[in-house]
Amino acid sequence: MGIEEFGGGQTHGADVLVVTTNDAPGFRVDQVIGEVFGLTVRSRHLGSQIGAGLKSMIGGELKGLTKTLVETRNQAMDRLVEQARARGANGVLMMRFDVTDAADVGTEVCAYGTAVVLARV
Repeated sequence: MGIEEFGGGQTHGADVLVVTTNDAPGFRVDQVIGEVFGLTVRSRHLGSQIGAGLKSMIGGELKGLTKTLVETRNQAMDRLVEQARARGANGVLMMRFDVTDAADVGTEVCAYGTAVVLARV
């Protein structure tokens, strides 16, 4: 697996700028729309759980689980951007991820932030 399978984030030139900072250099905030989030819940795959259990005995990275978590975070981020765009935003400030167990059957990943309308300065 190549490095591109273990990363995420936006592509260059995205129509909704998502940043983890309180502001975006080169932009001013013209309007705060409010909180937006993207949520997904993934169930655990029995095969990957067995593989992870075996791997944990000898040590090392659990690449299958890592790849699944990357895909899950990217899906949550895509949903965050969709919600921001639907509410008229072209930016999301202070984006964060929250990851929790979902009733012991899967993993819940939530991407959240503040939707804003940005203008170049």
